Amino acid sequence: MKSFDIRTKIYFGENALDRLTDLPYKKAFIITDPFVAKSGMLQMVTLRLNDGYTEFEIFSDIVPDPPIEKITVGVKAMLAYDPDVVITIGGGSAIDSAKAIREFAVRATQKDVALIAIPTTSGTGSEVTSFAVVTDPSKDVKYPLVSESMLPTEAILDADLVKSVPANVTADTGMDVLTHAIEAYVSINNNEFSAALAEKAIEICGTFLLRSYLDNNDTHARRKMHVASCLAGLAFNSASLGLNHGVAHALGGKFHIPHGRANAMLLPHIIEYNSGINKHSKSQKEYPKCVEKYVNVAKLLGVNNFNEITTIRALVGWIQFMMKEMNIPISISQLGGIDREEYFDAIDSMAEKAMADACTATNPRVPTKQDVVTILEHLYE
Repeated sequence: MKSFDIRTKIYFGENALDRLTDLPYKKAFIITDPFVAKSGMLQMVTLRLNDGYTEFEIFSDIVPDPPIEKITVGVKAMLAYDPDVVITIGGGSAIDSAKAIREFAVRATQKDVALIAIPTTSGTGSEVTSFAVVTDPSKDVKYPLVSESMLPTEAILDADLVKSVPANVTADTGMDVLTHAIEAYVSINNNEFSAALAEKAIEICGTFLLRSYLDNNDTHARRKMHVASCLAGLAFNSASLGLNHGVAHALGGKFHIPHGRANAMLLPHIIEYNSGINKHSKSQKEYPKCVEKYVNVAKLLGVNNFNEITTIRALVGWIQFMMKEMNIPISISQLGGIDREEYFDAIDSMAEKAMADACTATNPRVPTKQDVVTILEHLYE
């Protein structure tokens, strides 16, 4: 027996932030990053809290790839303030940090504390998932935490918060949305509900991602990508992800490549690996089940081709075209800043970490360590 539910209440559309003027909570602990704290975005939140007579304290000691040490500091600050709601505003790092901080604080006090997530990037979908990723810098490892108790109580999607996002961040996070949707779509845990959400997210990416990248004043495109990010989050919260994320976590943990960028660079390689297109003969009539799914993805993106294999190649080509158009490196060597010898020395360790990653377990093709090693080798150039 399977089940599907959406436990997070989502506010979206124009003036979505006005929800903050009518909260049933009186004491809020705001978790954000230093950039948002210094920008006008945080004021858009605090002014509304003042209008609603909600007291607040701000915690902004948040960094990318949130390390365990920062989570500990946040837990102590939250326990000292004793709020009845946590409000987090920022990108994936801020929201993931807030989830982990609230989770450990609540475990210590057994107090019911609500969580409101307000994303300022259109990428992670973290505002509607039970996932959070934290980093152990001493081991160069990213750990995906998964617990239903980490699901935000509410999510607020306001496109005004993503208008000023730089083009390179729009590109990385947009490709993260696409990767989330595709991985959820082909996951062994996929279902009709997650598939519908993933299909819509893919369709929106095909139409609006490049538009959003080329013009941050294209409010319609930005709003659409903000919704797509949430839809993809709902999809993978139900169906989970796959090898793409397993390898991206290992790669990002070791070389600190932005998560969305790592996912984008890996995506063509993972699609080719999962579908086995390099092993098929022209006369082959049976393909892995995920091939049909990838063909559907290609159709949604408007690149359906002559047969299954040429369609998969067209899909890979479309992804690489989008990466080039948005100045995302295709390979590690093109990325720059990573020594070739250091990278190849780390491949074995990264492959082991990818194999142990929780996301890898739901990949449509069961990988061996050597498979992952080969993917990482090909990724270099």
